[in-house]
Amino acid sequence: MSDKKQTIVCQMSDIVISMMERVTIRLPPQQVAMLEKLVDAGEFPTVSEAVRYAVRDLIERHANRVIRDSEQISFEM
Repeated sequence: MSDKKQTIVCQMSDIVISMMERVTIRLPPQQVAMLEKLVDAGEFPTVSEAVRYAVRDLIERHANRVIRDSEQISFEM
């Protein structure tokens, strides 16, 4: 990859990172160790990316129900 392309990638990466919010969580040591093993095995580039993946998956699996339930509550009021 040329130096120019690398610079563009870094700049885009900085933009994406700056658009994210930081959330602090506490996890049991066993879960942290498992996340680190997933990173070591090459499943994810970082522990943060593994957590983002898990959160996206959770939201995708539950979003429709949550939206539907919140619409029912709004409608009933």
